[in-house]
Amino acid sequence: MTGASNGIGAEAARLFVQRGHTVFGTSRNPDTVATKVPGVTYLRLDNADAASIADCAKAAGDVDILINNAGESQAGALEDTPIEAIEELFANNVFGPIALTKALLPGMRERRTGTVVMVGSMLSSFPVAFRSNYAATKSALKAFAMASRRELAPYGIRMFTVEPGTIATGIGTRRTIYIGDDSPYKSEYETLAATTRKNEDKGLNTAVMAKVIVDAALSDDPKPLYAKGNRAGLVFLAQRLLPRQAILDVVARVHGLPKIRA
Repeated sequence: MTGASNGIGAEAARLFVQRGHTVFGTSRNPDTVATKVPGVTYLRLDNADAASIADCAKAAGDVDILINNAGESQAGALEDTPIEAIEELFANNVFGPIALTKALLPGMRERRTGTVVMVGSMLSSFPVAFRSNYAATKSALKAFAMASRRELAPYGIRMFTVEPGTIATGIGTRRTIYIGDDSPYKSEYETLAATTRKNEDKGLNTAVMAKVIVDAALSDDPKPLYAKGNRAGLVFLAQRLLPRQAILDVVARVHGLPKIRA
């Protein structure tokens, strides 16, 4: 379980332990984890550091279930975000998880069993302004999972994505933000940010989302995609029935932004 120091990762690790599994949880600095989950062995992992990924995979040994949960949250105007920050975001949210997955796949293939879960975001399916970079990373993870699912199936390896909606994890306080003081986008960004804070304050409990992840990971026949929160069943149905632009307009309005055509 990567990203097990808090939030969804910590709750999912706790649930795996309760169900009798040996659990390795990762953190960039295991020594500073404020509240460690009893029964979890903590390993150091920095998704942006190739050596750290290799060391973590070696220390974990044979892994039957990999939950790629660790990552960075980012918001702001595309124009205001340095390309280096976007590259770092992809390193943390995409390249790192894929590298760790690749490191563990040979063992799963040889044992002809394994499960890989990509923890994405409903922003991948329902992107919104000022979250483009973050949504793009989660979309990349989903594409990896969807395409690799059939590739790995002959070897008994299951791969799928879980998309949380708005979750009350406190991640808003840890989100990296790029918006200039004199940015022409600042007013609209602040509108979205204020609405996002309100939504996150009343978001889904982390334990509920953790149960979705753990139940799916332990399923004999997991679906390609699971989503929870933000009325997932209703909005995914609407996505199939309504024009794409209509869905984008609704998502914008939910975040406090008016409909505008370029």
